[in-house]
This record gives sequence, structure tokens and C-alpha cells, in this order.
Amino acid sequence: MTEIPEEKQAAALRAVAEAGARRAELLKEAERVLAEEIQPRAIEAARLGAGRNRIRELAGVGPSTLYRWLEAAGLPVRPKRQGGT
Repeated sequence: MTEIPEEKQAAALRAVAEAGARRAELLKEAERVLAEEIQPRAIEAARLGAGRNRIRELAGVGPSTLYRWLEAAGLPVRPKRQGGT
């Protein structure tokens, strides 16, 4: 039987599509966990006086994300420093 390159290509593309769909599902779930679980818990930890660097480290988020959450929750946040000139 003769192998047809287009069939191999189609199979490879199906595998890519399946992996891409799986990745999209995981990213959607990660966003849900971030919004519904990590964010409220990080805000609560800050309200209880936990160190913000430690919260960021454990939550796995950057400073801009954490401070955006805290500001939206009404917690005090220092204004961002301007770059040195």
C-alpha cells in the first residue's frame, strides 16, 4: 500500500488541533481558578496583614496583578513609582 503524505499531514494536524483544544481547556480552567479561588484568598490574606511579597509568591502572580486586585478591593496601594530620570 502506498503512503499518501497528505494523510500523514492530516493526522499530524489533527493531533495538533487536539493538543491545542486541550491547552485551551486548561487555560480556561486556570483563569477560573485565578478569579474564583486565588484572587479572593489573596485579598483576604492581605486584609489579615500578610506580607504582599509572600502573597504574590504563593499565588504565583506578578506585582501589577496583585496590586490591581488589592486596589479594586479597596485596600491601600502606594502609587507606582516613576522611572528615574
